[in-house]
Amino acid sequence: MSTRTTHPRRLAVAAAAALALSLGVTACGSDGGTKASGTSTSTAPTGAATGDAAAPKATGDITVFAAASLKESFTDLGKKFEAANPGAKVKFNFGGSSSLATSINSGAPADVFAAASPATMKTVTDAGGATGEPRTFVRNTLTIAVPKGNPKHVAALKDLAAPGVKVALCAKEVPCGAAAQTALKAAAVDLTPVTLEQDVKGALTKVELGEVDASLVYKTDVKADAAKIDGVDFPEAGKAVNDYPIAALAKAPNKDGAAAFVAYIQSPEAQQVLTTAGFQAP
Repeated sequence: MSTRTTHPRRLAVAAAAALALSLGVTACGSDGGTKASGTSTSTAPTGAATGDAAAPKATGDITVFAAASLKESFTDLGKKFEAANPGAKVKFNFGGSSSLATSINSGAPADVFAAASPATMKTVTDAGGATGEPRTFVRNTLTIAVPKGNPKHVAALKDLAAPGVKVALCAKEVPCGAAAQTALKAAAVDLTPVTLEQDVKGALTKVELGEVDASLVYKTDVKADAAKIDGVDFPEAGKAVNDYPIAALAKAPNKDGAAAFVAYIQSPEAQQVLTTAGFQAP
C-alpha cells in the first residue's frame, strides 16, 4: 500500500521540478542580451541611448560640421566618443552655421551637421541633405560679453547704444546675429555695431582684444572664456533662445559613424557635458 501511494507523488514532484527547470532556462535565454534563437542582440555603444534601436558600430573617420559655439564641448565629446569607440576618429569643422550649411549644400564631404538654429538646419534639409528628422539636442541664450571688470559699466542692452560704447555683433544671417536682432528689438534698442562677425567666436575675440567694449554672444562662450571675459545677463535674452538641431547627412561618407555620433550627442553622458558647459536641455 505504501509503495503504491508514494510513487505517484514522487512522479508529480519530479514533473514539477522538470517544468520549473525548463521555464528557468527559457527565461535565462531571453535575458542578458541573447535571443531565444541564439543570435546576440547588439549592445548600444556609449552614447546610443535615446532611441529604442541600438546605434551602429562606429569606426573610421567621422567629419562633423558644428556651430562655433559648440567648439569647446564638442572637442571634449569627440575625445570621449573615440575612447568609447576604438577605431573611430572624429574630425571637426567649426564655424558659422550659415556658412557651414552653404558648404554642405555645395558638396563639402561631411557626416554630421550640428547647427545653432533650426533656420540654418532647414537650409540643409530643404536641399535634401539630411537623413531623417533633425533632433534638437540643446538650447542656448545670449549674454553681453564685456572685458574683465566691465570698464564701460554695461548693465543692460540700452547701455550698448550709449555714446562711446563700441559693440560687435554677429552678422544677421548667423544664428547669434539673428538672436541678437530679436533681443535688441524686444528691448527697443537701436544701435550701429562697429563690426559684424561671421561667427560668435569672432564677436567674442573682438572683446578679448579690446577692439570693442561689448558684444552679444552666447552664455556658453562667456563661460568658456571666463578668465578673460565677464558676462552681463539681460531679461530680453529669454525672447531669443536658440534651439540647436543635429542630423546625419544624406551624403555622409561614413553613415554608420554619423548615426552613432548623432545618437551619442543625445545620450545622458553627452548631455551632462553640454549642460555643464552652460547649454540648456532641449
